[in-house]
Formats: sequence, C-alpha cells, structure tokens
Amino acid sequence: MDGRHDLEVILRSRTPIIVIETRDEARILEMLKSLSIASSVDDYLPLFRWTVTDGLQRIDIALEPQALNSEPGDVLKHIRAVSKPGIYVLLDFHPFLDDPVHVRLIKDICIRYREVPRQIILISHTVKLPAELDSFSARFDMALPSEDERRKIIQRVADDWTQENPGSRVQADSRAYELLIRNLGGLTYRDTEQLARNAIFHDGAITKSDLPGVMQAKYELLNRGGAIQFEYETAKFSDVGGLLRLKEWLSQRKSVFRGEESAAHLDVPRGILLIGVQGCGKSLAAKATAGIFGVPLLRLDFGTVYDKYHGETERKLRESLKTADVMSPCVLWIDEIEKGIAGRGGETGTTQRVLGTYLTWMAEKRSQVFVVATANDISSLPPELVRKGRFDEIFFVDLPSKKVRASILAIHLSNRDQNIGRFEIESLADAMEGFSGAEIEQAVVAALYTAHAQNEELGTHHVMHEVEQTRPLSVVMDEQIHALRSWADGRTVPCD
Repeated sequence: MDGRHDLEVILRSRTPIIVIETRDEARILEMLKSLSIASSVDDYLPLFRWTVTDGLQRIDIALEPQALNSEPGDVLKHIRAVSKPGIYVLLDFHPFLDDPVHVRLIKDICIRYREVPRQIILISHTVKLPAELDSFSARFDMALPSEDERRKIIQRVADDWTQENPGSRVQADSRAYELLIRNLGGLTYRDTEQLARNAIFHDGAITKSDLPGVMQAKYELLNRGGAIQFEYETAKFSDVGGLLRLKEWLSQRKSVFRGEESAAHLDVPRGILLIGVQGCGKSLAAKATAGIFGVPLLRLDFGTVYDKYHGETERKLRESLKTADVMSPCVLWIDEIEKGIAGRGGETGTTQRVLGTYLTWMAEKRSQVFVVATANDISSLPPELVRKGRFDEIFFVDLPSKKVRASILAIHLSNRDQNIGRFEIESLADAMEGFSGAEIEQAVVAALYTAHAQNEELGTHHVMHEVEQTRPLSVVMDEQIHALRSWADGRTVPCD
C-alpha cells in the first residue's frame, strides 16, 4: 500500500543511483531496513546510512557510526574503494552535488557497478541530479497514506490518548470523523499522525470544530513556496449584493461538487470565469463561492509564481496546483488571471509555458478543485483559455442596477452598525447611478469620517454629499467600460 513493493523492484533492478524526494525520512529508512532484513541470503546486501553530522553507519545491524567518513568527499571515496556490494543511503546530500569532484566520484561508483554493485540512495526534500548522473538513476515516489491507512493512523492516535487517560474514550462525531479522514489526505505518514494527534489530544474528541485547525495546519505544511494563500472562513453569500443568476447557478451545483450520493451521476463542476467592471464584486463573488460550497478558499498569486531563474516559474506553478489538488475539496481563486498568462513584456516564452502548464492541469484535473478566475481585460486573455470546455461558464459582472445598489448600500451600512431605517436608501441608490459596489462602500466609509469629524450621527445627507463629490469609474473611463460591456453582450452570462 505504501509503495514497498515498488521500492523493492527498483532495488532489485540494481540501478546505481536511486533518488527519493520526501520529508518523511524516518519512514523511508524504516522501509529500507525492513526490506533489507526480509531479503534472502542470496540477495542480502548490507545497508548503510550517512549524514554530514554522524558520518557513515551500518543500520541493518547495530554498529557505531564512522565519524572519519563524515565529510562528503571522504564517504564517496570510501564507497568507491569498498570491494563488497552494499546499499548506501546518503541523507541531505543535495547541497554537495554542485561539487565536480563529488559528481566524478559518484560517476566512478556507477561506472564500476558491474564489478562491485554498490547502490547509492539519495534522500532529501529535493534532489536535482547533474545531467551526467541522470542516466545512472531512477526515482522512487513514496505513496501517501490511503484512506484506510489514515483511518488506522487516527485509530492508533486515539488508542494512545486512551492509554494516557485510563477509563476514558475518545468522543467522535461520525460526520466529523469521516471529514477528518478525508481532510488528512495528501500528507505524509508523519504529518498525518501529527495533525490527528493535535485534533484528538486537544480535548479527547473529534468534532467539526477541529477541522479548521487541521486544514490550516495542512495548508502550512504543504504551501512552503508561499504562492498560495489560504482562507478557511469564507464570505457568506449574504455579503454579496446582487449576482442573483450566479448565486442560483452555484446553488444548483453545490450538491454535485460536495459529492452527495443523489448527484453521483453528474459531472463535477470545474470552474467559472468572472469578467467585469472593476470594483463590481468579482473578488467577493470568488470568496462567496467557497462559502456556498462550504470548503476552504485558496488564492493563487501569480506575482509570487514568476521567478527570474529559468524553469523556476513553471515549477512553482506546478507545486501550487499540486497543493490545490491535495487541499481538495476547495475553491481555487485566481485573481486577475490575465496578468499571469497574457504576456509580461519580454517574458513571452515563460508566459507561454505557464499557460501550457495551467491548461494541462485544467484538462487532467480529477480532484475536487473548483476554479474561480477573475479578469478585468478580456482582450488580454488567449483564446485557448476562454474556449468552451475550459470553464463551465463565463459570467459578466456589470455595474449594479438601482435595486442592487440599494442592497449593497444597506449591507455596508448594516456592517457598520447603522440603523438602515434612518436612511433614504432609494434616493441614495438613485444618486449612485454608475457606481460600482466598491465605490458605494467607499462613499459610506468617507461619510462616516465626515460625520465623526462634525461630531454628528451618520445621516443621508452625509452619504449624499460624498456621492456628489465622487466621479465614478464609469464616468472617468467611460470609453473602456462601454467597450467591455459591448463585448460581453451576447458572449457571456450576466450575473444579474
């Protein structure tokens, strides 16, 4: 189940170099020792471990470390000079692979493998082999715990708690228990056990209140690159004024996305593209989508993905998308997607590779990741991104109507503890024609400052004064917004 058989096959293939990228060092060493001990007499090979701190040590039997072989060059020379077969596990050797002397020593060991079969296993969180060693190597990916194995890990942690608290048993809500098993997916054995221990040992129970903490800790373990931001508490749909057609569309797909049995025969929704006027609620709609689906929200920041070193940008994007897959079910919000994949000056080659990486992931994605991409400039988006099939639907977020403006105004006043009954909502909504949702909010904020400065209670006249002083974006950039609205007419689905 954990890849033990696959590892044994690679070991038996007598490949000179085996690369294992993992953070679960203890488990892979335990696996190697168990395979070594279980070997027949004819196949048996001594197993050694090397660290820069302790040197070389035989670990299939109890022997003291050889401190004299602690230097990287010394241990490689020792392995090259040994006349008997063996397996040598080098831990965290990756920083020393830049040294040409070390590379030559490893190559010597590989070339002479037929004379003396000495296998080198490189274990670290990341290993990048020099090109001249690639042909001598194989990679092994240790399988992550399956659902059954996660269930056993949680049960073992619960048994540990019971042993420490005689006479008591771990209280578990059945729904929360199943969600915990699912949410721990994608983690190593060690991390799975640690997060299960955090949840159970806190209060001796497994409840829904444990899940946000588990997801937050899981995100922190996975997102070491920093390109994705995590938010578990997402906006409720009541915080969004208007967007009635979008709300209805999402509500119809909620049961399918959540994997309810009644909707098992339907295709899982993939995502939506939100295009519209700046400040009209695209970002809030993305947050609210996670809220209505009841899942965490991940935000992909393309600004942190781009890197000056060749190939690093694509690697960061692949790792970020992999994080989203592991965090599923979730909503992945890609804000202003055109800035990440629509060309960045002279970086056209990089942006094309980024676009290709993203489109491949979209096409092959099998995880419960619902993508919400937002864009302000549709003309910058490549046609292969907006064609039918990439997204389930393309929605257009327009300037709010009078009814929606009144709703948005009421929401922002209520959020600031104002009694709506004291305001002439209809008159203010009329005066705010052409205002975006962000501009309506800013008018309320500015009016509060004015009322405070005048030592008065906020009233309609304060808000009206700010409205009269404001020139909304629809006036300042009338031509661009008119062109955007004209393009969207007939090509997209209105959110209202």
